[in-house]
Order: sequence, then structure tokens, then C-alpha cells
Amino acid sequence: MIDMIIVAGYLVGILVVGLWGGRIQRGLKDYATAGREFGALVIFATMSASFIGGGFSTGNAEKVFLYGVANIVALWGFSCKEIAVATLIAPKMKAFPDAVSVGDVMGKAYGKLARLTTGVCGLLLCCGIVGAQVGAIGVIFNVFFGLDRFWGIGIGCGIVILYTTLGGMRAVVYTDVVQFVILAIGMPLVLGFGIYQIGGVDALFAAVPPDHLSLPGPDFGWMGLIGLILVFMFGETLVPPYMQRLLAGKTASAAARGTLYSGLFSFLFFAITGAIGLVAFALDPDLNPNNAMAFVIVSVMPPVLKGLVFSGVIAIVMSSADSYLNSASIAFVNDVLRPLRRKEMREEDLLFIAKLVTLVVGLLSIVFAVSIESILDILIYAYNYWAPIVLVPLVAAIYGARRGTPAFVAGAVTGVVATVLWQSGLDSPFDLPGLVIGVLANLVVFLSMPKSSIYMHE
Repeated sequence: MIDMIIVAGYLVGILVVGLWGGRIQRGLKDYATAGREFGALVIFATMSASFIGGGFSTGNAEKVFLYGVANIVALWGFSCKEIAVATLIAPKMKAFPDAVSVGDVMGKAYGKLARLTTGVCGLLLCCGIVGAQVGAIGVIFNVFFGLDRFWGIGIGCGIVILYTTLGGMRAVVYTDVVQFVILAIGMPLVLGFGIYQIGGVDALFAAVPPDHLSLPGPDFGWMGLIGLILVFMFGETLVPPYMQRLLAGKTASAAARGTLYSGLFSFLFFAITGAIGLVAFALDPDLNPNNAMAFVIVSVMPPVLKGLVFSGVIAIVMSSADSYLNSASIAFVNDVLRPLRRKEMREEDLLFIAKLVTLVVGLLSIVFAVSIESILDILIYAYNYWAPIVLVPLVAAIYGARRGTPAFVAGAVTGVVATVLWQSGLDSPFDLPGLVIGVLANLVVFLSMPKSSIYMHE
């Protein structure tokens, strides 16, 4: 009972923090980037809490339970990407002082069609990833409270939808900071108690199959592992909420330092959450892998700490869901609706529509979550909407590459076709995911197109 009270108190508290944090809004730009007021440590906390979500925590424990430490190494592709963005991309964001979304950058570089396409892709991606996060909430509530997965999704996502809809980016960042502190303390506690319960590190290693502790693992193969590393390196690079955080820093330097700290932190965090999957295997090899994280918490944590740690797991998931909800609304309003209208809308109307879209996307994401079982599988599926179309031209735009609308269209079409043919037509030869082939195909075609004489910043 005390653990349930702690979790309920956390949920109420995070709702209050979110509503309080988002009480001040001065239009769509403020709803999207919160006045560009955040320093490096806040960027570090919000970026870590947002992107190290359900797929990279409960999903990581699930996959390590099945495939071993190879999945941790695969996720380190994401960590390497964070460091690359911190050093190569974030310092360039000072060239975009008025941008609030990915579409703002793409539209000025490649025109209205590119902005619309980016908006649609961003909306699909955000819906998919929010679906992954609220799906994880369903698993957590099912294991801990015994609630049906659907009702667990409804409760957790309902709270996220409420404060994100009303509070925008400020609400998201304020809650992210609180959630980051909880998850950074909670996950190491779970691993420590789990290893103690088993009898130490040596006992843990003795209880899992040897191929779970070696590379490339029992099922991946070397090409499959390399392919997964590339998926997590490319798939979430410069997705809408990531760009919003780069644009929300006080300075480009603050955004870069916060991103670097987040990348370094993620190396350790992925190792910890993955090791919890090994603990789950050692405790019960016949366990449903989807429940690995929650099972360990229920099995090894003492009262009170159990409630605190479950709050931390919920924090991990909610912090990612709120970020993608906010970004979905910005993608639709700023990058889809605005380009389609001949007359500019009032800021008040744009803000109202953004809040309405946040509500609708949240509800649709519940449908997405209950239709696909595996959390990480949802993430990988959602990546197919983004990287093969947007990643190459977006990086080129940030670096001021002189290519126009034809280059964007040719690269995007080639990227999608290559992805579909590789995955569906050829059944992913050499275990390389179609996403990787799509990005490479886009790059080749994009670079082969003639240079444009017009670009947004000289």
C-alpha cells in the first residue's frame, strides 16, 4: 500500500510541476522553445530524460534478456550519435535564431514541399515514439498494480497529455528535470539490489548463457549487430524534439555542452538498464521478456524504495512521451498547417491549435501502443518515417550546403524506395536494416544533384 501511495503521489506531483512550469506562454514560439532560456545543465537533464525513454530502459532490459549484452552495444550507437551532434551540429545552431522546428530549417533551404514533408514525417515519427512510451507505461502499471495494460496506458498517458497540452515546452522541461533526477537515482538502485539478490556479479554471470555475455550475441550475427548500431545512430538523429532542445538553449554553446553530457551519461545508463535484463534472466529465465524491468523491481526492491523506483521507471517513460507529444503538435501547426494557409494566423489561434493537436496525437498514440507489442520494435518501425527522408538534407542545410528543392525530392524518394525494396523486396540482405540503406541512397543521390544558387544563410 505504501508503494502505491508513493507512486500516486509522484503522479500528482509531476502533474502539478508540469502545470506550474507551463503557466506562462506567449505564443507558438514560446510553446515550442520556451523562450530559449535554458542552460547546459537543464539541456542535459531534459535531453537525457526525453531520449532515454521507455524503449531505451524497459525495452533495453527486454532485449538484453533475449539477446544479451549485444543490445547494449547496439544502443551505444545512440550515445555516439549524441556526442557527434554535440561536437558537429549543435555549434551550428546559432545560424537559426528564429527557428522553432525542423521544418523552419528545411523550408528555408528547400522550399514549401520540403517543409510539408518534414512536418508529416515528424508527425508520424512522434506518434510512433509516443506509442512506444505509453506502451511501456501500460506494462509498468500491469505488473505493479495488476491493471489491464489498456487502463495503465490510459492513466499514465492521460497525465502526460494534460500537462503537455496545457503547458507546452516549459512544462515538458520542468518535469524532465524532476524525472531525470528520479531515474538517475532509481536505476542504479534496482541493479544493485538485483545483483545482491542473486549473490553477486559472479553468480549473475554464472546464471545466464555464455552467448548472452559475448558479441555478437546469440541471434544478431556481426552484420546484424552493426546494422542495429547504425539504426540507433541514424534513426533518432535530429528528430523534432531533439532539434527543439538544440534551439531552446540560451546559446549554441550551452546546447552543445548539454548534449555532450547527455551522450556520455547514456553510455552508463544503457549498461545499467541492460544489466537489469540479465538480472531478470537470472531470476526467472521463463519470464515474459516484456516484463523484465518491472519483474526485477517487484522481486528485489524493499517497500518504500520499490515505490520510489517504480516512480523512476514511470518518470523515464513519461519524460519521453511528453517531449514527442509537444513536438508532434509543433510539427503539425508550424510545418504542415502554416505552409498550407495563404494568410498568416494569429499567435493565439496557432497556440490553441497546437494544444488541440497535442490532445489528438496523445489519443492516437494510445491506439498505436496497443497494436504493437514490443516497445523497441515500435521505435525501429517509426524510424523508417524519418531518417531516409529527412536526415541527409537536414544536416546539409545546417552546414549551408547549396542544394535546392530537386535535390531534396530526389534524395527523399530514393531513400524511401531503397528502404522499402531492401526490407520488403530483398528481405534485408546481410542483416542490414533498410533504414541504413535508405540513408546511404539518399546521400548518394542528394550529393549528385547540382548546387543551388540560393540558400538561407550566407
